[in-house]
Amino acid sequence: MLGALGVTEAEEALYKAVLAARQEPTVSELAESTGRPVTQLRRCLAALEARGMVARIDGRPVRFRPAPPELAIEVLAMHSRHQIERARLAATELSGLWALVHQENEVPVQVVRGSEANVQRFLLTQMTSKEEVLTLDKPPYVAAGVPRQTEVQLDLMARGVRYRTIYDRQSLAEADSVAVARELARHGEQARVLDGVPLKLLITDRANALVPYVLSEERQTVALGPSPLLDGLLTLFEFLWERSTPLWSTEPAPQSDLKEEDVTLLGFAAAGYTDEVIARKVGVNKRTIERRMRRIMDVLGARTRFQAGLQAGLKGVLR
Repeated sequence: MLGALGVTEAEEALYKAVLAARQEPTVSELAESTGRPVTQLRRCLAALEARGMVARIDGRPVRFRPAPPELAIEVLAMHSRHQIERARLAATELSGLWALVHQENEVPVQVVRGSEANVQRFLLTQMTSKEEVLTLDKPPYVAAGVPRQTEVQLDLMARGVRYRTIYDRQSLAEADSVAVARELARHGEQARVLDGVPLKLLITDRANALVPYVLSEERQTVALGPSPLLDGLLTLFEFLWERSTPLWSTEPAPQSDLKEEDVTLLGFAAAGYTDEVIARKVGVNKRTIERRMRRIMDVLGARTRFQAGLQAGLKGVLR
C-alpha cells in the first residue's frame, strides 16, 4: 500500500503492528506478536523513525509510539514531492548538458522498436505534454496499451491538456471501442471520424510526433522532434480535421429536448453508419433506431438526415 512512498513491505507490516498494539510496544513485544527476529525489527524501526512514522519513548525498556496514519502519510507524500522536485531540477541540468554536447549533431528522428517499448513511449510522450495532444487513431492496436492509454488521457484532460482525435471508422467498429470514445468525449476530448485515416499519428504540443510504420506485434515507430517533417504532419492533421465529421459534443446539447442517447445516435449517423449498424452498436433493434431518428429529426425541425446533421452542427449539438 505504501510502497509508492518508499516504504518496504516489512516496514509497513511493522508499522501496522505498532498501530494495532494496545499500548506502546517494546521490541520484545513486537518480536512476540510478529514472529520476526529482533535484529530485523530494530532495522525496520530505525527506518520508520527516520520517516517519522514511529517515535521512540525513552525508558526501560524502550517503547515505540506510532504517528497517526493521516500525519505519517502526509509526511511521506511531502518527502516524495521534494524528491520529485529535486529529480526535475536534476533533469533540467542533465538536459542542458545533453544539449551542450549533442546540439550540433542532434538528429530529429529516432526509431522505437517492440510493442512494449512503443506503449511506454506513447504514454510517456503524452505525460510530458502541457497543452495539446493530436491523434490519428486507426487499428491495429497493442492490446495491452489500450486501458493504460485511456487512464493517461483521462488524467491529462483533468489537468487541462486538450485532446483532438480523428478516429478511422474502423476504430469504432466494436461496441467497447465506441463506449471508450464516448467516455473520453464526456471528459473533454474533441472527437471526429474519417473514413480511411491514412496513418497512425500522435503529436504533442506541436513539438514531438510518433508515427508507427510497422503495425505488427513487434511494432516500430518513428519519433520526430521539431523539423520540417513534423511541420508537414501538423499540416496533414489540420487538413484531415477540417474534412472529418464531428462525432459528438463534449457538452450537453443546447436543445433540452435532445437526450444523451440522441446525441450518441447523431454522432453515429454523422459518421455514416446505417441504422442496422447503429442498432448493433447500441444493442437495440433497427426499428427502434428508426423511431429514435425520426424523433431527433422532429426536434431539430429536419425532413432528412442531412438536414438533421446540418441543424445539429448549427446548434452546437455536434462540433
